[in-house]
Amino acid sequence: VQLQASGGGKVQAGGSLSLSCAASGLSISRYSLAWFRQAPGKEREFVAALSWNRGRSNYRDSVKDRFTISRDNAKNTAALQMNNLQPEDTAVYYCAADYGSKTTPDSRMYEYWGQGTQVTVSS
Repeated sequence: VQLQASGGGKVQAGGSLSLSCAASGLSISRYSLAWFRQAPGKEREFVAALSWNRGRSNYRDSVKDRFTISRDNAKNTAALQMNNLQPEDTAVYYCAADYGSKTTPDSRMYEYWGQGTQVTVSS
């Protein structure tokens, strides 16, 4: 099983980026998908999660109304659209997956992890 995150880069505050997570070795149609991030010197933190049937989503408060998590089961991919990025969004972003319909922010509940993609937002 492999999750490949991509789409990171450098943008100015107020800009947008779209992250993608391509899964191989599993069919994401029955998996919950999530994004986490880790800034230098900080703990990994939850960003967003989406249940397997798109019925439920969960976002950390600071990204609500700016970030949108989505999935394309046919393409076996997940995405995180990030708008109005701010310097505090600078981090390595990781996608994660786990079987079932959870949207928990607890990183210990996700079995599969991607390698991370760097997002840098300058002021």
